[in-house]
Amino acid sequence: MSIKVLLFGQIMDLTQCPSLTLEDLPDTDSLKDILLERYPALSTLPFVVSLGKKAISTNTPLSPASVVALLPPFSGG
Repeated sequence: MSIKVLLFGQIMDLTQCPSLTLEDLPDTDSLKDILLERYPALSTLPFVVSLGKKAISTNTPLSPASVVALLPPFSGG
């Protein structure tokens, strides 16, 4: 099962790509574990996980149609 992960702001700068496609991830905790393993510097950046354009704060199951985004902190202006 492929999951598309969209990356924005400092997270995109850190990974040097706007998106990733990852395989065989059952849930968002597994996604975070894989990303922190591949990109250890992510552990120092605050970010929000969005699933289907909705911010989530708890472990959530993923499906083949899931589109996940990692969003850095926003500031108004």
